[in-house]
Amino acid sequence: MGVSPGLTAPGTETERWVAAQVGGALEAVFAEVAATRADTTALLARVSAQGRPAVSADLAALRPALHQRLSEEELVSGAGFVAAPGLLADVPAWLEWWQCGTEGVVRPLLLDLDPGRSAYSDYTHWDWFALPRRTGRRAVAGPYVDYLCSDEYSLTLSEPVYVRGEFAGVAAADVYLRHFEAAVLPLLRRLARPAHLVNARGRVAASADPAHLAGSLTRGPDFGGLLLGQDRIGAHGSLRLVPCRGVPLVLVLA
Repeated sequence: MGVSPGLTAPGTETERWVAAQVGGALEAVFAEVAATRADTTALLARVSAQGRPAVSADLAALRPALHQRLSEEELVSGAGFVAAPGLLADVPAWLEWWQCGTEGVVRPLLLDLDPGRSAYSDYTHWDWFALPRRTGRRAVAGPYVDYLCSDEYSLTLSEPVYVRGEFAGVAAADVYLRHFEAAVLPLLRRLARPAHLVNARGRVAASADPAHLAGSLTRGPDFGGLLLGQDRIGAHGSLRLVPCRGVPLVLVLA
């Protein structure tokens, strides 16, 4: 069964309001991601104008702004730029990634990305990298246990970075799931029907419905297709589907 758009059943106004509030909470994080994307694009363009390939040391220029964003945005636990393999002349892969510890200290993520030794050397299959590269759009990946950065159950928000029309990597930010749930569960509990939030793949990002736990999959609907029409309310069987306008999440009501 496909998604049927355009429903006008009772409760739509409240459901749209909740979806908009959820979108607003994540939009603040996406604003930080967009700022990192803009900084990275400008930096790589300057390097290219010098007639040389970028190297990992060039990305150090991103650090002051990344540190500031980590200290200012409450939901963001990690932020940075992840280079496409082959972008940098001196290393095969690179994460210019910084994170905020429990004590509030901003520190770098230090990974061994040697393909001969490291299980983390190929990060291109992770949704936070693969989805923006494939679609050219922003993405919400997870929740998943972030073994790469924090060992925390997390969401990663990301956007593609392009230089002269070529994919250069992704700008991204991490949000601990516990922080996201604290922000959105009070909203979901205001609804008359059990509700949860899913990303474009149907992965549950937060839930006030005991039948759909965070991290599980909601199968059936084409959530990615519904997100292309951000203003519509749809249905799939008994489920009501409300896109969170502006961000790639769908409010699902049982």
